[in-house]
Amino acid sequence: MDFELSQDEVALAESVRALCAGRFPIERLHAAATATADREKSTDLVLDPEGWAALGSAGVFSLQVPEESGGVGLGMGSATVVFEELGRALVPGPLVASHLGAGLAARLSLQALVGADEGKVVVGTLHRPSDTGNESLSPLLVGHLSSLGALVVVGGDGLSLVDPDELDAVEVSRSLDPLTPMWLLERLPPGEPIGGAPEAARWARDESVLTGALLVGLAGRCVEMAVAYAKERVQFGKPIGSFQAVKHICADMLVRAETARVAVQAAGVTVDQPDVGDSDRACAGAALLAADAAMANAKACIQVHGGMGFTWEVPAHLYLMRARLLSRSLGDAGALAEIVADRY
Repeated sequence: MDFELSQDEVALAESVRALCAGRFPIERLHAAATATADREKSTDLVLDPEGWAALGSAGVFSLQVPEESGGVGLGMGSATVVFEELGRALVPGPLVASHLGAGLAARLSLQALVGADEGKVVVGTLHRPSDTGNESLSPLLVGHLSSLGALVVVGGDGLSLVDPDELDAVEVSRSLDPLTPMWLLERLPPGEPIGGAPEAARWARDESVLTGALLVGLAGRCVEMAVAYAKERVQFGKPIGSFQAVKHICADMLVRAETARVAVQAAGVTVDQPDVGDSDRACAGAALLAADAAMANAKACIQVHGGMGFTWEVPAHLYLMRARLLSRSLGDAGALAEIVADRY
């Protein structure tokens, strides 16, 4: 299978990269991350409404909405290209949930989600704990709660819709990712059922591949940052990139990123064309590879940057924290591995 991007996909990626560079420069994201520690009240200072609306206008959320419903009418393969660029730029916010929410609104005619495709409604998501039957054993955390217009809850028996204003929640004083403020829920109401088990399974599958695409973008950007620094940083009179140990680190980073990228793109193609293979297996495997690549590359990027790597002067730590948060959002890695193994 040829995984070189088509001319249309290259143009799509370039347009999203240009949008992110203009709306979400790393300097602005760094300032937002710092501001979260200085706020006086519980609020979301990270998610920029104008930037979110710009993403909607660019078709990020309506990419897979059929043209007859006002969307772009592309498939999951194109969506992985777009979300890789969003991950590369560290764009904050519930991107995957809003994208999938726009698709739900079109398929099921859900009034509460109307506007998600245009960036007018921010959609969040939460997976309902079910293994123990006791929600108190699993912290219920929701990102960007104060900015949400709707919350889709994913359960084993289906999807439900919860009004964020009805939730009893307390903001976490310090989130793992400073660009993703988190709220701890006291309880999770049942909500309004909006789809059965097939819709929940579809949501979980698509969520895994799109989150994987975000992680691939993170992994790729970490390679770029590490290589650029290795060319500039001089030690013992030579760029550190000329040393074999650093070369090996960067080479391993590139292999991880490219392997994960191909896996995610293959998963996207399989979702679009189910006759190609098992989409659930492809998406689970892609998510595992992408999470591993993003985590390992973010750590390696910090190592290449040496003593500066973990400081606020270098944004490498922001990529590590986002990679860890997105990896955790995929759920239990063991469960994903079981899907891959059982369907082999």
